[in-house]
Amino acid sequence: MVQAVAPEADTQTINIVSGTYGENCGVPRGNATQSLARRCDGRRTCDYVLNDAFGDGDTAACRRGFLAEWRCGKTEFHTAALSAGAKPGDTLVLSCVRENGPGR
Repeated sequence: MVQAVAPEADTQTINIVSGTYGENCGVPRGNATQSLARRCDGRRTCDYVLNDAFGDGDTAACRRGFLAEWRCGKTEFHTAALSAGAKPGDTLVLSCVRENGPGR
């Protein structure tokens, strides 16, 4: 019996480029990059639960959004976002898993 082995290129993992919580409220871009990278780098799929460790300062009254940017391999670039009003406990799913099937 011969078993098929998936090529290395098909097992790409997440490499975080940037994570930002509240850019729409004037917060500097990339303020959540380290937290996002610690949680998600090297995984194929990652459920990132937003926390409030990024501080509120003057943006407490502003409904903040969350933006994640990552790469899968050398050429695939992805973004995902939680809309304005994202709050601690909200979850964003990042993935490098290729979907095959209907609609793909």
